[in-house]
Amino acid sequence: MNTELFIARKILFQKSNSGGIQSKPIVTIAVWAIALGVAVMLISVAVLTGFQKQITEKVIGFGGHIQITDFIPNASLEPKPVDISKFKLHTLKNIKGVAHSQVFATKAGIIKTNEAIEGVVLKGISKDYDLSFFKNNLYSGKLPVFTDTSTSNDLLISKKIADKLRFKVQDKLIMYFIQQPARMRKFTVCGIYETGLEDFDDKYVLCDLHQIQKLNDWKSTQIGGVELSVSDFKQLASVGENVYDAIDSDLDSKTIRELYPQLFDWLDLQNINVLIILLMMVAVGAMNMVTALLILIIERTNMIGLLKALGASNLSLRKLFLYQAIYLTGKGLLLGNLIGIGLCLAQLKFGFAHLDQASYYVSLVPIEMNWQYIAALNIGTLFICTLLLIVPSYLVTRISPVKAIRFS
Repeated sequence: MNTELFIARKILFQKSNSGGIQSKPIVTIAVWAIALGVAVMLISVAVLTGFQKQITEKVIGFGGHIQITDFIPNASLEPKPVDISKFKLHTLKNIKGVAHSQVFATKAGIIKTNEAIEGVVLKGISKDYDLSFFKNNLYSGKLPVFTDTSTSNDLLISKKIADKLRFKVQDKLIMYFIQQPARMRKFTVCGIYETGLEDFDDKYVLCDLHQIQKLNDWKSTQIGGVELSVSDFKQLASVGENVYDAIDSDLDSKTIRELYPQLFDWLDLQNINVLIILLMMVAVGAMNMVTALLILIIERTNMIGLLKALGASNLSLRKLFLYQAIYLTGKGLLLGNLIGIGLCLAQLKFGFAHLDQASYYVSLVPIEMNWQYIAALNIGTLFICTLLLIVPSYLVTRISPVKAIRFS
């Protein structure tokens, strides 16, 4: 029988609650400090991971995980044509971690109406292009359908461009291209998308790859580049290296992190903010539990003296109070999980917390429930609090049985 645990339970569950009348407010504050700290930590991690996931998915939706183009010293909206056979798609698909490949080409253009003029980047895609991202972000209309046998005039534009130029679904527009000789094309707006990423919504429109091939007088086998998707984003760097090693020397491949380093660096900086929050919340909760333990020990001085007189060791008494403190910490963790997870699930269900999409790229506070992170936060908090509680528990060894029995 675990005597220390038995006594600790008797003390905890007696009617005077948590060790005594005087200690009750302190213990309650300590428990709620742990609870609120855990809730804040859970919400912070859920929001951060959700934010990173949504922004990453939006960037990847426009450019894939890895982009392969002709090797040029600077970025260009008018890439050199490359024959599709040179990309060795069969070899790329067999690289471990590569899940999908799709071809594309880009071209700068100008949309002109009677009231306004707007420069855009026309991105040509083929029937193998994964449009699931644009399907999830479709504002109105429908997605374009492209084939190998015919050239489509359908155009998918952003809501931002549509609002500037006052376009609606099924409207006709004329796009001009500055080249020798200058050319123009008529398109039909089949759909309007909205992602919240200004860098993309401001300029990108999607069209049939055949349109760009005809405008540039390319052959049907010539493209601007290839985008690859990987099955595990955590393996992006290693897969990117394998892709780079597999392509010819006159081609170049870049991962999405290399194409948009400033955006991913900004996302990585958010980890520091969350780390600071985690450390502060754990420190506040642990200090409150230390205070509560000291109060519990002082309030039970008589009992400590009596148990010592009956032969209880210092180690046994320390274990007794540590059991109480661990129980109270666990109670705080339970309350914190109920509050934190409850608010996260409520946000996922009802979306009551909104953000300015122009500033944060998302209209709702994003939530990603990662149960591994939740378990790690709970275990880590319990471990750190227990570790810090060992030091104040040594106060038991300083109590003399004779003086303690006389203590009132």
